[in-house]
Amino acid sequence: MSIRKEFEKRENSFLSPHGCRSAASRGRRAHEPACPVRTGFQLDRDRIIYCNAFRRLKHKTQVFLTPLGDEYRTRLTHTLEVAAISRGITRALFLNEDLAEAIALGHDLGHTPFGHSGETALKEIFSPNFSHNEQSLRVVELLENDGRGLNLTYEVRDGILKHSKGFGPIMPETLNELPITLEGCIVRIADMIAYLYHDLDDAIRSGVVRADQLPRVCVRVMGEAHQNRVTRMIKDIIFTTTRNGGMRLGISDDMTQAMLTMRAFLYDHVYRSPHVHGEFIKCKKIVTELFAALMADEKLLTQELENMQLLNCHAARADKKRTVCDLIASMTDRYALNLYRKIFFPSPVV
Repeated sequence: MSIRKEFEKRENSFLSPHGCRSAASRGRRAHEPACPVRTGFQLDRDRIIYCNAFRRLKHKTQVFLTPLGDEYRTRLTHTLEVAAISRGITRALFLNEDLAEAIALGHDLGHTPFGHSGETALKEIFSPNFSHNEQSLRVVELLENDGRGLNLTYEVRDGILKHSKGFGPIMPETLNELPITLEGCIVRIADMIAYLYHDLDDAIRSGVVRADQLPRVCVRVMGEAHQNRVTRMIKDIIFTTTRNGGMRLGISDDMTQAMLTMRAFLYDHVYRSPHVHGEFIKCKKIVTELFAALMADEKLLTQELENMQLLNCHAARADKKRTVCDLIASMTDRYALNLYRKIFFPSPVV
């Protein structure tokens, strides 16, 4: 028996009946021989960690653009926190940790430079339907590996696509909006837990808000000490779900109210604050002008596609706007800033 089959056998011995077995996966888009060592979800996790888009997350904005402080979150540290929270919840509920971790590590691969300002800019200049979760799926299906994608399992791709909530409900009532696995649903919640915790932490550190401004319901339900709040959110989900029989993820009414109130507070006092919004406008301008420059200059576009290892994905360039969108969405903050400087700033005479 291979090592992989031993792992699959072990999954059967301890996973809840509601957990997704790797051996029961719906499979990959392109058939390939199974790994003799890793389960399908373990292999997906490794493919995500080793891909270009994952490494670029370290230089993509979470909330604050190019922060000077070493402790501020980036899109990469956010991703790692989501993965840790997802694993903790799935472990406690006897679900598949490897599946949850793979989804969590891949959920933001398609996020634009400059956070949501970059995403908003691409909605305006490329398509109102542009979204980072669909772009993340596009990354793993097409843009990585010279146009071949990562060939991930169906369950991981489904979880990546359906992780995003925006300002919508934590867990929608419409079934086709939910991931098909409980592990995918956990990542969807873990993403929110992570940013509620760390975006507030960064906002307090930066002086954008003060701890005493937090709504009382958040303090009452989540606790006075900020470092304890993430633990309370995680425990609430675990114990509420356990009381539901483990078949349906749950959040208590009090915690749901506190989380939604915290999210509204962050939108009103952090994301739309004068400081953050001012940088948001600047970043939108950069993305918009880069898009126009790349559309107008075929030689520049070809060179940048080659630099970003995307040339083979768009060799035909039948849809040039789609090509430029993929290129810009793949850039890190500093890459976009350096390119903007190269195109629009005068070069000094040596």
